[in-house]
Amino acid sequence: MQPLRCALVLVAVCAFVQGGSYDYADVIKKSLLFYQAQRSGRLSGMDPLVSWRKDSALNDRGNNGEDLTGGYYDAGDFVKFGFPMAYTITLLSWGVIDYENTYSSIGALSAARAAIKWGTDYFIKAHVSANELYGQVGNGGADHSWWGRPEDMNMDRPAYKIDTSRPGSDLAAETAAAMAAASIVFKNADSNYANTLLRHAKELYNFADNYRGKYSDSISDAAAFYNSYSYEDELVWGAIWLWRATNDQNYLNKATQYYNQYSIQYKNSPLSWDDKSTGASALLAKLTGGDQYKSAVQSFCDGFYYNQQKTPKGLIWYSDWGSLRQSMNAVWVCLQAADAGVKTGEYRSLAKKQLDYALGDAGRSFVVGFGNNPPSHEQHRAASCPDAPAACDWNTYNGGQSNYHVLYGALVGGPDANDYYNDVRSDYVHNEVACDYNAGFQNVLVSLKANGY
Repeated sequence: MQPLRCALVLVAVCAFVQGGSYDYADVIKKSLLFYQAQRSGRLSGMDPLVSWRKDSALNDRGNNGEDLTGGYYDAGDFVKFGFPMAYTITLLSWGVIDYENTYSSIGALSAARAAIKWGTDYFIKAHVSANELYGQVGNGGADHSWWGRPEDMNMDRPAYKIDTSRPGSDLAAETAAAMAAASIVFKNADSNYANTLLRHAKELYNFADNYRGKYSDSISDAAAFYNSYSYEDELVWGAIWLWRATNDQNYLNKATQYYNQYSIQYKNSPLSWDDKSTGASALLAKLTGGDQYKSAVQSFCDGFYYNQQKTPKGLIWYSDWGSLRQSMNAVWVCLQAADAGVKTGEYRSLAKKQLDYALGDAGRSFVVGFGNNPPSHEQHRAASCPDAPAACDWNTYNGGQSNYHVLYGALVGGPDANDYYNDVRSDYVHNEVACDYNAGFQNVLVSLKANGY
């Protein structure tokens, strides 16, 4: 099942140019504003455009009183789901590592690092011992039954963890990947912090490898929202990122061993919070230049660009739930293939068409606060609610009014297979937003920007 999350929509216009020319740098900066709006915990120094968000969930604690404040709310809801959160941080870090100069040139490097650090600071807290990691804060059912501001929450927020008796190789390895990737981001900016992240990443990967199991079997509440279907791809993924962070050949050996052992190269689905297979192929192709990996990623990308179903207006369409998220994640993988020398110009040109569909070529923008007729009713509680002391409840959810705050930069789920999109708050299939939605999208933006598009 896909998560029954809540997300919101907002109004605004910005930097739209007729004829399919868009200011990618502006959208990157707005995407980083979206991550600010998703922050949980004690907030300070927020951009004025998201100053409507205040401190929240300051009593988040583990089972033994551990401080679990911080991190990101998943979507329009207020659960902190560790698995997609870690995936989000891995992807954001990946984009900064590969295109740091571009982030710097548009004046967004500090904000990008801050977005990553907000997640990794939380992961450090959540990793309370070598083989013990909190993977969720908040009960999905209780959270989703309430509509209001995060600042006003008063329901219980239980914490759920994995350990040696309740393993979660996928969660532990993905969190290891996030911290290893982030260690590269901070290696030259803050070496002490980078070393701390790397220590946690190594411990978490060992935990993942030595105690096998799916995290959603151990954290049963997550199964209804982010059920994991395998953990083998995360074992490959985590090893690749640790190799990239450490240059330790043992991690590369483990990654390539598991890649072949678990037939990762034969999987043909888009990169996602649950499936890292195509991402692993793309990384190995780019980092090793190996023909096996180039062939695997080219097979995926040729199938994606030329054989996959398209909407009448040209969006490459995988599924109804989060169609733009699926497209952008696949495009990101193919841009990595392009960087590895696989059909470089061809794949980048096709990527631009997919990105520009989301920004306005379909006749409207699917990014809140940007472009022509952007979403204004995206399903997102915090943005839908007026400032206190005004009431916010299910009447707000059911109302036809635009969201009260502009959730700048949020990519909504997107249209159906016929390009139909209805900007209504209740349509979580097409109109939710989420941290993982923006991660691949932001990377596509910075990659094309870096390559002169």
